[in-house]
Amino acid sequence: MCPSDHPARSRDPVSGAVKVDIAGIRIDNVSMSEAVEAIERMTGRNASGYVVTPNVDHVVRYRRDAGLRAAYAGAALVVADGMPLIWSSRFLGTPLKERVAGSDLLFGSCELAERKGYRLFFLGGRAGAASGAADKIREMYPGIRIIGHYSPPFGFEKDRDENERIIRMIRDVGPDLLFVGLGSPKQEKWILEHRHACGVPATIAVGGSFEFASGLVRRAPRWMQRAGLEWLWRLAMEPGRLWRRYLRNDPVFFWYILEQRWRAAGRNRDAPR
Repeated sequence: MCPSDHPARSRDPVSGAVKVDIAGIRIDNVSMSEAVEAIERMTGRNASGYVVTPNVDHVVRYRRDAGLRAAYAGAALVVADGMPLIWSSRFLGTPLKERVAGSDLLFGSCELAERKGYRLFFLGGRAGAASGAADKIREMYPGIRIIGHYSPPFGFEKDRDENERIIRMIRDVGPDLLFVGLGSPKQEKWILEHRHACGVPATIAVGGSFEFASGLVRRAPRWMQRAGLEWLWRLAMEPGRLWRRYLRNDPVFFWYILEQRWRAAGRNRDAPR
């Protein structure tokens, strides 16, 4: 079966929401507040659940990367991080409620954590990103309990000793929420492989959120985020690193959406009347 041949809709046991198929990725149709509520339920289940936040680049990678598909298949909550996914859902006739960006979900989850007294651990980001994010978030939420943070060295995921050290670091402090900002697909694959060893009730993949929260990288203005132009802002900020992703790899996403709509139209034509 092609990744995009999943049934368009089913209901998720954690979020309680209908799932919507966008080019093969089954996304929970939730608002930001509903996503945070689902994370709260995950912390009570103590089942090492995790959250992924697909955008256009993730969709393109998903079609080509079996390891990323496995990570997505195991996720307890899948939310749409990217306005093109929202627009595509409308074009396909299965509209998602709203964008739930990983960077915004970080703050929504921290607000929840302050209210509930949850313990948090930040893993990932460039040197100083996780610690800087922790400092900024403590200023925003004075009662929050960030009990650990660590930015691992480049290539750590291939180092067995380093991974075991990170797992011990996390298990020793016992967080309720683990935020992993390693970039995709590294973060999703790392979570899938190590979530049970870490023993954290809920883990959230947050991409570059620590860089944004710490101020190391400036996020696009709100109007650009709402207009779906955050990719253009990021390209302008880091052209050498991102031009291939945005200008060469990701445009095929729009072909996937057209293909999905044509298949759906064909099924409707062939259905008995």
